[in-house]
Amino acid sequence: MRRGARDPGLVGTHQEHASELAAALRSAVAGEVDFSVTARALTTMDASNYRRVPAGTVAPRDAADVAAVLEVCRAHGTPVVARGGGTSIGGQATGTGVVLDFTRHMGGIVSLDPEARTAVVRPGLVLDRLRAAARPYGLTFGPDPSTHSRCTLGGMIGNNACGAHSVAWGTTADNVRSLDVVTYRGAELTLGREGRGAPPGLRELVGKNLALLRTGYPEGLPRRISGYALDALLPERGVDVVRSFCGSEGTLGVITEATVRLVPLPAEPVLVVLGYADEGAAADAAPGLLEHRPLTVEGMALDLVPDAVGLPRGGAWLFVEVDGPDAARRLVRAADALDADVVRDPAGQRALWRIREDAAGTATRALGGGEAWPGWEDCAVPPARLGAYLREFRALLADFGLRGIPYGHFGDGCVHVRIDFDLWTEQGVRHFRRFSEAVADLVVAHGGSLSGEHGDGRARAELLPRMYGEELVGLFGAVKDVWDPDGGLNPGMLVRPGRLDEGLRFEGLPAAGPASEGPPTEGLALAGLPMVELGRAAARCVGVAKCRVEGPGSGPGVMCPSYRATGEERHSTRGRARLLHEMAIGEVITDGWRSEEVREALDLCLSCKGCRSDCPVGVDMAAYKAEFLDRHYAGPLGLLRRPRSHWTMGWLPHWLDVFGRGLNAAMRLPFAARLAGVTPERTMPRVAAASFTSWFAERASDRPPALTLWPDTFTDHLSPEVGRAAVRVLEDAGLGVRLPEGRVCCGLTYVSTGQLGAARRVMRRTLDVLDPPGDGLPVVVLEPSCAAALRTDLPELLPDDPRAARLAASVRTFAEALEELAPGWAPPRLDRPVTGQTHCHQHAVLGDAADRRLRARAGLTGDLAGGCCGLAGNFGFEPGHYEVSVACAEDQLLPALRDAPPDAAVLADGFSCRTQIGDLTDGRGRHLAELLAEGLEEGLEGGREEGW
Repeated sequence: MRRGARDPGLVGTHQEHASELAAALRSAVAGEVDFSVTARALTTMDASNYRRVPAGTVAPRDAADVAAVLEVCRAHGTPVVARGGGTSIGGQATGTGVVLDFTRHMGGIVSLDPEARTAVVRPGLVLDRLRAAARPYGLTFGPDPSTHSRCTLGGMIGNNACGAHSVAWGTTADNVRSLDVVTYRGAELTLGREGRGAPPGLRELVGKNLALLRTGYPEGLPRRISGYALDALLPERGVDVVRSFCGSEGTLGVITEATVRLVPLPAEPVLVVLGYADEGAAADAAPGLLEHRPLTVEGMALDLVPDAVGLPRGGAWLFVEVDGPDAARRLVRAADALDADVVRDPAGQRALWRIREDAAGTATRALGGGEAWPGWEDCAVPPARLGAYLREFRALLADFGLRGIPYGHFGDGCVHVRIDFDLWTEQGVRHFRRFSEAVADLVVAHGGSLSGEHGDGRARAELLPRMYGEELVGLFGAVKDVWDPDGGLNPGMLVRPGRLDEGLRFEGLPAAGPASEGPPTEGLALAGLPMVELGRAAARCVGVAKCRVEGPGSGPGVMCPSYRATGEERHSTRGRARLLHEMAIGEVITDGWRSEEVREALDLCLSCKGCRSDCPVGVDMAAYKAEFLDRHYAGPLGLLRRPRSHWTMGWLPHWLDVFGRGLNAAMRLPFAARLAGVTPERTMPRVAAASFTSWFAERASDRPPALTLWPDTFTDHLSPEVGRAAVRVLEDAGLGVRLPEGRVCCGLTYVSTGQLGAARRVMRRTLDVLDPPGDGLPVVVLEPSCAAALRTDLPELLPDDPRAARLAASVRTFAEALEELAPGWAPPRLDRPVTGQTHCHQHAVLGDAADRRLRARAGLTGDLAGGCCGLAGNFGFEPGHYEVSVACAEDQLLPALRDAPPDAAVLADGFSCRTQIGDLTDGRGRHLAELLAEGLEEGLEGGREEGW
């Protein structure tokens, strides 16, 4: 490889030799070597605006594998990029050669010494795993970026990551004691202080440039992350080789092991939220709080949290964590704030911190529904200059006609912001470049650093001469050449970079006509639009990887059950979005809608809709999957290629209406499951002897109707007892019930199997049954998945039919209907614990606040589990899905059932959830309506009361 080569796109890609390179790697390493289309497509991007196509990936098993990969790649002239969680903001986790994935095998804790307060870790270790291991000893790792649940220690060291607690515990560089690294030429070094591990020539180079190193770096910057930290190599600073290596973005060596410092956890953390008139006032106040030794000083303004629910009075806030209530009281007295809240409750603190942690994604959705992007993500100025900088920065945004939402680490002078750059057009990209140059000059004028946390990468490295001058930046290049004379490690990052406006990931997604004017289309409104529109919608995934939370039991929420079960990137929301992005570009994935790589990745998507709510930027993979499947199987040959389950489970409402109980006998026939495309591990649900609608038709009622009860397919044919129980409760509440005068269906099963044309026909017939709309009664839907389909899928698939919007607006859940229509009714007092699961569609679309209030008033105690049950309609019945389906249930649902008190009632409003519980346990899940109806039958005390 040519020394000092500038263009990483021209160096070492050697795609014509990819097969030879892959074969050599497979012979040399024990880990997985993957040069497949899927592996390459998954690693073209990180969490930045940039895209580079790698030759392939390797998941090394140990340090010996890392050394072997470097030896083979050096022999083939191929660059190497080390990658952790892939959440880098500057583009430094992308590459054109071989990408090393450390998360698969090199993510362990080698040792933890609570006495010495150190841990030895491997680079692929996710930060939260280290924190969980240290917590029993009252210790933690100090740096804590908002991606702590998925970022890795290797990535943190590579970027010198910081996080909210850096005012107390410093950056990652402050918390690393030693590093084992391998250079591109195969030297295995252990880095430390006093010159330990320095490659030959480094100390001599530093010795020749002492004056430049002593004067070339800005002072008073706790968050100076840009460039190499060569001043750490000064004699008066202990010739700290390990500190100088932190933040080098994988350009000097590849980390195989790290010894890190642990710090004591606060004894009693208290969160003080201080309200100020505006952002500038909050920034001006932040430096004055540092004398109180806070653990955090985080800032955000009203444009990030416009509803300001749960926050004290003001237009901007500082989140200041201190240790103990006495410290909190002193801080409140000393702070010149408009208002203050002191939060000691851990649950309340978590809820408030979640606002801050989601900001990287939340800020990506600009006001008015547009998109905002990184690109000027995390500069830092001296804390005393922050207020002045922010005022001038806001003015600069206005001058350029841009909008952004600053927030971040005000105590350290570090500001995060996503800006509504137009990165889709040539004119917009030119505007992006001009703004970047102007704001770089503004930061430097305030004595700041272009990067205060996430590193330079491609996004800012070109601008480093404005901050450091050409001489010091030239020294950066000389240091790179000492460590890596072949230029094989992450070329184009930090040193000799490409232009900041080249290699953008949006370049392959040009505008596609009128539909592309403005923000990308969302949801199932995509149906029928060109492929590029689906790519543009998937491109809203910025890669912060909240969907990559590790393993079973890894936290609340739903997203992403298939990733939690498999641990594979392609089965995460981000991974699928990346594949759809690449499908639309057509460079790596070349067969468009017929792509088997995309189909295989979407095959394990449960369409749980969790990403619709849990993803900070609202990626809606269930909708994208439906759109892809619809187009993948389009045309006569496509119809023949569809899985049989699409015709059986997808058309289940039709078959139940036609055959009814006859399906019970059919499913007992030999090979029935195989013919129906159903996995033999599953027991098929039994069709009821009498449907709910037939039972309702035989009963007389003289009550004037107050609502329309929706007879969904599952309730009508498979669990009519739920419908009967709901009628019993609703009528006890004084509400007359009617059913639609004809067969209705929400179309859910057609949507989930990607049969959107059939879904539209079914939906239109349903609207015809309900037309004229009558007296506008609320429509009460007992099955959460059907209610979610009516609220979201229906208006998205029929956007031009005003009846669809009217029906969607009229939908109420069972609990919502009781709360809204019978506010004086008191449910029976059941006074017992409950366990079970909130339906994933209810979590994602409907919300469960009304259900929680109804359960509380009925004396039902305990929280329901999150996650997805794993059955998910047709998903758990399809061949090849059983193991993943069970693993999803083991994530949260089954542990919750096992841990519940013996007398706990098992609540599961969704038919799939109840079926999964019945299949995998000895218990029986019931709808909330059933529990309340039983209480009424038993004569438990209820009656009317004033309000909820």
